[in-house]
Amino acid sequence: MFVNFFIDRPIFASVLAIVIVVAGAVAIPFLPIAMFPEITPPQVVVAATYPGASAEVVEQTVTTPIEQQVNGVEDMIYMSSRSGSDGTMTLNVTFKVGTDLDIAAVNVQNRVSIAQAKLPADVTRQGLTITKQSPDLVEIVALISPDGSRDELYLANFATLQVVDVLARVPGVGQVTVFNGRDYGMRLWLNPERLAGLGLTAGDVADAVREQNLQAAAGQIGQPPALPGQQFQYTVTTRGRLTTPDEFEEIILRTRSDGSLLRVRDVARVELGAQSYGSFGRVGGKPAALIGIFQLPGANALDVSKGVQAAVARLAPSFPSGVTHSRPYNTTEFVRVSIEEVVQTLLIAIMLVVLTVYVFLQDWRATLIPTLTIPVSLVGTFAVISVFGFSINTLTLFGLVLAIGIVVDDAIVVVENTQRHLDEEGLAPREATRRATAEVVGPVIATALVLMAVFIPIAFLPGITGQLYRQFALTIAVSVALSALNALTLTPALCALLLRPAGTARKRWLARVWNAAFLGLTNGYDRSVRHIVRRAALAVVVLLALSGAGYFLLRTVPTGFAPTEDQGYLLVNVQLPDAASLERTDAVVRQIEKILLETPGVETVVAIGGRSFITGVNGPNVASLFPRLTPWSKRKTSELQAEAILARLRARLSRIQEAIVVVFPPPPIRGISSGGGFQFELQSVAGGSLQDIDATSRKIMDAARQRPELAATFTGFRSGVPQLDAQVDRTKAKALAVPLSDVFSSLQIFLGSLYVNDFNAFGRVYRVQLQAEPSFRASPTDVARLYVRSQPGPNGPAQMVPLSTLVTVKPITGPDTISHYNLYRSAEIAGDTAPGASSGQAIAAMQDVARRLLPPGMAYEWSGLAFQEIEAGRRAGFVFALSAV
Repeated sequence: MFVNFFIDRPIFASVLAIVIVVAGAVAIPFLPIAMFPEITPPQVVVAATYPGASAEVVEQTVTTPIEQQVNGVEDMIYMSSRSGSDGTMTLNVTFKVGTDLDIAAVNVQNRVSIAQAKLPADVTRQGLTITKQSPDLVEIVALISPDGSRDELYLANFATLQVVDVLARVPGVGQVTVFNGRDYGMRLWLNPERLAGLGLTAGDVADAVREQNLQAAAGQIGQPPALPGQQFQYTVTTRGRLTTPDEFEEIILRTRSDGSLLRVRDVARVELGAQSYGSFGRVGGKPAALIGIFQLPGANALDVSKGVQAAVARLAPSFPSGVTHSRPYNTTEFVRVSIEEVVQTLLIAIMLVVLTVYVFLQDWRATLIPTLTIPVSLVGTFAVISVFGFSINTLTLFGLVLAIGIVVDDAIVVVENTQRHLDEEGLAPREATRRATAEVVGPVIATALVLMAVFIPIAFLPGITGQLYRQFALTIAVSVALSALNALTLTPALCALLLRPAGTARKRWLARVWNAAFLGLTNGYDRSVRHIVRRAALAVVVLLALSGAGYFLLRTVPTGFAPTEDQGYLLVNVQLPDAASLERTDAVVRQIEKILLETPGVETVVAIGGRSFITGVNGPNVASLFPRLTPWSKRKTSELQAEAILARLRARLSRIQEAIVVVFPPPPIRGISSGGGFQFELQSVAGGSLQDIDATSRKIMDAARQRPELAATFTGFRSGVPQLDAQVDRTKAKALAVPLSDVFSSLQIFLGSLYVNDFNAFGRVYRVQLQAEPSFRASPTDVARLYVRSQPGPNGPAQMVPLSTLVTVKPITGPDTISHYNLYRSAEIAGDTAPGASSGQAIAAMQDVARRLLPPGMAYEWSGLAFQEIEAGRRAGFVFALSAV
């Protein structure tokens, strides 16, 4: 028998065990460390910009053509888009877990290329971006000016120029974004009244900039082919692109009749400003540039954080005066603490198992043998999971914790049987080991196969459920297989070397007391079994009753995908009334910051204006805040736990009248959704109006707020945002010889901004943009101060025509943002579970509300964590059935 080979060659058995341990030890440093396995669905994001366009125009001309082509791309789960009144379009395409993100991005790129022919010229000129989205935000690095000597524009561009590229090169970093980015832009602030007085239009300024700010290649003198005898070759350079505000001010618009020149400075104010002013960022109430660090799939989160910290530390000495840095948001702290806790649990479990084995075997030699199987089986498992591409996470470590009690079983069986032959038959250790292993080799192998049969089939489950169960199940299966191998190789060899007959020496009093107590327990169990065997019917009744109770509990106990944990931070979503300005939002955010910083347990606050991380909406009336809580070691009392702080903040912030302020816990699994709770996607599948979606969403929210299982239910969708409708009198425009294209372009340039071309500065390429001074676009009546020029013709020379004679501005209402979910217009309703309720109960409550209130033509789907929870729930029964079989 093959076991005898190892009994006779203990050195070979020991070397085999050492090789297994060394292989595992070598693999450990190279394994990624994360909170969970790689279960985040990959995403590809398509972004486009149509300057000056409304949300409905963006939806009709940009979003819909792209969605129709991208829909159904390989391995897509769902897609959602947002068309904003700021002219932006964002399409998020979510793919199945395990999809190759590079291939997915290429497939989306190919689909978008087909749609480009249908897009407006301004959109294609601005450019479409297709990026592989890494939704796992690891941390935020903040650049701050404590003394206020540097403004937000400087900080944001310093971050872009000096910090972002360095952080992007850190191993494991997938994406680096300045959330409140304000890239430099050459801003030409036009004075419409001066332009009109000089007979010029905004289009004239744009044409002059295009003509005089261009990249020129002048060529070379003496470049081959040249005349015979050419001795030199010179490169000719000339100033093409302009670089400074002074140079742009000198652009010539026209030559007057007296020979003087009319320049840009005569009709505009030129400055090196920001490309966009639609956001702001602060840390602890001070202006800051907020740099988001996203992790690559499969990367080691702790190594990424350490790499980022080291890179910033190297850069810090070169920061200019008045600039410092901090890390106000860092999710790896929770990962690190969680992994440390599990490792501590693992060590405690090992000690308890060893102690338990010793208590029962009561011999240090017999205890040492199964104890040695623990490191061989557990450490060796890391080598195998490295081959499988797994990571060190809470599930693999939890699998090892459970496996500790299993891996010693086979060795104990071999040791006890060998000891029995030594004591009862008086055999030599080697011969006793031979007989003992011959008797138990079958049961050892059978036990290992039975245990592996329970776990291995689970590894083949698809989707996020399979990813969660796979690493946990295979970790246990591998450790069981190694323990069986160890029980038939190293354990027999050690038994032959170490075990000795027990002898007749009197045991210590503690051992005698334990043995007597255990013997009594064993006899009592034996009597109970005999009693039950004689009453088989009663045993069957008890079994059925227990099964019924289990089924009842399964149906009634609250369900959930993953528990909400104290991760050391919270999320705050702020939404002001429709059409509120960024200045109003800033004032409300300052009020919220003050409340948060005064709250016990809150250490600092990150505030980002103009962006909602919960709803995914960008706009002047939204903001997001990240309160970072004090370290867990300083929050020992129940009042300072995250759940208690969350409840207090919800109560206090709900009193703010100027905005809807909602506090959420972070998502239990990062990257699947932006916050804890659920995302309910209300869809208009029959092509209903935005007003119908708005009315239905409000009914659903009103009903949801009455359900005890739900809390913090809200939506960012609004169909009645105050807007202005500029109605152009086309007949009058033709009568006055004013081209309609000039009317529309003047509105876009003056009120929206026009990207003309580019300029170079600081080694980068930035945009040149035209727009009216703020004082000429502050109210609807300012349209009367804008002019266009008629064309000369039979009716006379060209004349400056005020837009008020051609354009009538009327107040209307419309959407600020239009959302689509799987091609249909939609409204996302976000919410959280009420205290004492589970996510499964919250989902069931929303489903019940939808069944009662949804009219014909309306439907709903789920996204984010709720989508994955429902998909996982559908497979849970199969998992249990498979384990039972």
